[in-house]
Amino acid sequence: MMRKYAMETTVGIFVAIGLLCVAYMTVKLGDVELVGSNTYPLIAKFTSVSGLRVGSAVDMFGIQIGKVEKLALDQDDAMAVVELSIQKGIEIYDDAIAAIKTEGLIGDRYVGIDPGGAGELLKPGDAIAQTQPPIDIGELIGKYAFGDVKK
Repeated sequence: MMRKYAMETTVGIFVAIGLLCVAYMTVKLGDVELVGSNTYPLIAKFTSVSGLRVGSAVDMFGIQIGKVEKLALDQDDAMAVVELSIQKGIEIYDDAIAAIKTEGLIGDRYVGIDPGGAGELLKPGDAIAQTQPPIDIGELIGKYAFGDVKK
């Protein structure tokens, strides 16, 4: 009788350990934050966010400093609103420029930030005023092929 309970207890312990491992990996791989966030939000408005998606990287000087948290429409201004989450401690000024760029020739889109430095520091929730939409490679190739681009 005692042997049966010992086996069930052992199996129960292994199942509990397995569930804890699954929970840990879910948090680590899913970027789920259980305790307070170590990021702050910034907003950037673009005329186009073609190819950008939630989770895309935000880079400064080639180093990832955050990610795209949310994409929305501002129909009053006819702009796309991008909410960025930036690591705390990264200083971005009000003369910063946010541009949507492409990794390589046909890679993923990301937001590249030139932090500025001549103005005031942006506070959480502030907007980056100067933005550049992505360059549409297909449109450029089409213009070149049909002679719209001046040499």
